[in-house]
Amino acid sequence: MGVFDIIGPIMVGPSSSHTAGAVRIGYIAGLLLGEPVKEARIDLYGSFLATGKGHGTDRALVAGLLHMKPDDSRIPYSFRIAEEAGVKITFGQADLRDVNPNTARIRMIGVSGQTMEVTGSSLGGGRIRICQVDGIEAHFSGESPTLVIRNQDIPGSVTEVTSLLKEKEVNIATMQLYRDSPGGDAVMVLECDQEVPEEIREQLRRLPEVQKVTYLSLKEGA
Repeated sequence: MGVFDIIGPIMVGPSSSHTAGAVRIGYIAGLLLGEPVKEARIDLYGSFLATGKGHGTDRALVAGLLHMKPDDSRIPYSFRIAEEAGVKITFGQADLRDVNPNTARIRMIGVSGQTMEVTGSSLGGGRIRICQVDGIEAHFSGESPTLVIRNQDIPGSVTEVTSLLKEKEVNIATMQLYRDSPGGDAVMVLECDQEVPEEIREQLRRLPEVQKVTYLSLKEGA
């Protein structure tokens, strides 16, 4: 644990959980969408719902979707900035189970019409966990380039994916595997030490057992 894990992030307040963490949830959700947000429905849960407005959680989530970071001085004005940019935002209440009380579900529509749903929790100190992507269990921090791969659970699927990454010398930092039943739908979540080249992502999408590849890039414009 480092000194910044104790002190907390450099941020626009008042709360690292309700404000800085909320900004990061919105920011990572926007990166996962991969294009500017045109419309978003944000459903709040638990403490985010009960006390979030007083802590600026609603404005923080919108600020993140607008690609602001926790130390951005424009965070308090995010509603106005979104309106001026033609971004439609609505809020509601999330009915969730077995999640952190500081949780939001964000349903987004991008400028091209692409859609995505992201559920994220604020863990304190500005740290977050992405819990679901498009209803798929995920559980990653958003601090590393991350692949979320939905696939059919058949023998050799994991080997095919890891071999492609090895070929391009992309090192896997953590790997999580989920499935609903043997031979059914499965999910791989791979946090990597390097960015995953677009060439490899396209190869992954062409694998017959792969249904969808979602990628979190931390490189601007990737």
